[in-house]
Amino acid sequence: MALSTDTAPVIVAPRLPARPAAPEDLAGRHWPVAVIGAGQAGLSMSRCLQRRGIDHVVLERAEVAHSWKTYRWDTFCLVTPNWQCRLPDFPYGHGGHGGDDPHGFMVREQIVDYLEAYRAFVDPPVVEGVEVTRLTRDERGTYHLSTSAGGLTADQVVVATGGYHTPIAPPLSQPLPAEITQVQSQDYKNAAQLPPGEVLVVGSGQSGAQIAEDLHLEGRQVHLVVGDAPRVARFYRGRDVTDWLAEMGYYDMPVTEHPRREAVRAQANHYVTGRDGGRDIDLRAHARDGMRLYGLLTDHRDGVLHFDTDLARRLDHADEVSESIKDTIDRYIAQEGIDAPVEQRYTPVWRPEREVTHLRLAATGITSVVWCIGFRHDFRWIDVPVFSGRGAPAHTRGVTSSPGLYFLGLPWLWTWGSGRFSGVGQDAEHLAERIGSRRGLTGTGPRGDVCNVLALGS
Repeated sequence: MALSTDTAPVIVAPRLPARPAAPEDLAGRHWPVAVIGAGQAGLSMSRCLQRRGIDHVVLERAEVAHSWKTYRWDTFCLVTPNWQCRLPDFPYGHGGHGGDDPHGFMVREQIVDYLEAYRAFVDPPVVEGVEVTRLTRDERGTYHLSTSAGGLTADQVVVATGGYHTPIAPPLSQPLPAEITQVQSQDYKNAAQLPPGEVLVVGSGQSGAQIAEDLHLEGRQVHLVVGDAPRVARFYRGRDVTDWLAEMGYYDMPVTEHPRREAVRAQANHYVTGRDGGRDIDLRAHARDGMRLYGLLTDHRDGVLHFDTDLARRLDHADEVSESIKDTIDRYIAQEGIDAPVEQRYTPVWRPEREVTHLRLAATGITSVVWCIGFRHDFRWIDVPVFSGRGAPAHTRGVTSSPGLYFLGLPWLWTWGSGRFSGVGQDAEHLAERIGSRRGLTGTGPRGDVCNVLALGS
């Protein structure tokens, strides 16, 4: 796999019509394409449209890279290595942006800098501070966007707002006591943000496991409710596990070929960390060192938290998934005859002696709770019949049944990398091709000039 990033070609985009400079320039206007959202997905889409000379506008309700700037904790870093950051025409390290550590893990500030540099590189027609509140399609096939800056229309629309919109709240019989501070994972910043005392973290996916570790390393007494997420080793047999999986083609596997098919879109990501150069997150080791672990939180009644007796099973399952990934790597190494160091397998360092079924809050020092049980998508503002019974968009690689309506940046939109920096550019390229085909513009600019189109992922 070629990880070099210093040979990417510079692609000159065709000149496009004048762009809106402010929200007041939007009302009543029409665009061939409207892109909603200006994170990595929206910026990637803009670049791919730009290279084809397709006029468009990008609408962002806050600011470019808003989620990365606002909804990440202080020690946040990527869990995939930097070399996987491959936005269209702007891979990690391109022009000196991102850094010179392809196998490291960018921290939050570096991610924001990378995206801001990409914005400057793309120079997208983005209008910030504009929220799209309703999207409809009329009988002629034109899309109508109601926004905080007035109404506008478009021939085609790309929804690039991601899939994590509304934090999930647990269905408890009674609310927690008012004196306990409650924070959603997207609002957690650091241990000092919470009042003195012990902390209950609910959920052990990527965010929950990392936040629990962050608090644990800060010396706080952490109570962790363990969820369904599996874990994965950071390194195995001389390489980052991500490197092995990429070489084996797992990040390029389309959802149509995955054993679970579309059900994989709801699967929790494996927990691991890129912190301090990358390492495993071993909940058993944290428990050995004082973190308190519990099974599924089932209810809260009269000041008592109730838990299922499934902690041991959940820990065993997480380990089994991690070891099965190592089995796959072992088979690949043997099949390809690769000279890789042999490594001892994981041995559990802690097991629960008993399952805790209830915890009386008044008898503990718990003063705060961090909820890390995931997010729901919220596309209720889209009044076009392209959704399943659960409100998820029905699509094939982002292309819906409504001509000219697309989605980008969703988890497993097409591959494992679709919702990440590694695969979103390939999906954007695919959609740009479809958009250009509908306009009869594939491979040409607005004056018929041939555009230089980069094949992503080569």
